[in-house]
Amino acid sequence: MLTMSGNEHDWLALKPQEPSPSQCCGGGCKPCIYDVYEKELAQWERAKAKQDKSLLMEKKEQSNNSELNPDTFTAFNISSVEQLTEDTYQYRFELPGNSSLRLSLGQHIVLRGVVNGLEVQRAYTPISPGNAEGYFEVLIKHGELLMLAAGTGLAPMLPILQSITDDEEDETFVTLVCCFPTYDKIYLKPLLQDLARFWNIRIFYVLSQETSLEKLPWSYQENTYAGRLDEDLMKTIINSCRRRPFVLICGSSAFNEDMGRYLRAAGIEEDSCFVF
Repeated sequence: MLTMSGNEHDWLALKPQEPSPSQCCGGGCKPCIYDVYEKELAQWERAKAKQDKSLLMEKKEQSNNSELNPDTFTAFNISSVEQLTEDTYQYRFELPGNSSLRLSLGQHIVLRGVVNGLEVQRAYTPISPGNAEGYFEVLIKHGELLMLAAGTGLAPMLPILQSITDDEEDETFVTLVCCFPTYDKIYLKPLLQDLARFWNIRIFYVLSQETSLEKLPWSYQENTYAGRLDEDLMKTIINSCRRRPFVLICGSSAFNEDMGRYLRAAGIEEDSCFVF
């Protein structure tokens, strides 16, 4: 039986993790998250071959008048966030000293962060002057939708979801709550699973006739509730949203009336809801 030495375990712990397809925005960014991975992997392989972990700390020499490097990501602190409209915010990032981005006209930068435990990246063109010293600013839009669908009420939600995921520049966060009697009655499972892989899509299932979640596939257990979508569960879901969402509702007349009542109890006004 083969065993792995402690040294091998140490090196495997330092090995870069390959990105998943959903982590790439597909916008042709330079560097792409895959470019960064390939570079870090090559650096790791060189260091491992020489058994020298200090080689993992090597950095390319950077220009004196810019804190950006086209081959690596650099961490910057957010100094302020200003809300400009209901869903648009102006972020100011600090640059050390009096350094500046020195970008040419039309150039963009790639911001990388973690959303819902998934690392994502998006390209933005700074709105601050190219020679601004000590900072740079970008506009980021944070829209949010909450979709409540019962049974065939899922149908009108799907085109909206797909239009969001098909548009690389659409950063709307979506929480879809699907209400069905049992796991076996859930429609379009493969499509819903594919949609749930996008960084900005969350899908919850509420199964009114299931008494236990233990027999469900493990991939459903964490995001599924047994019982009915009631006032308490509605408040839990709304509190998990990043901001007050705009709500779309589709189901039977009784379902729609119940959802409207629960939403009002959770502080969501009627002008923030649309019933199909």
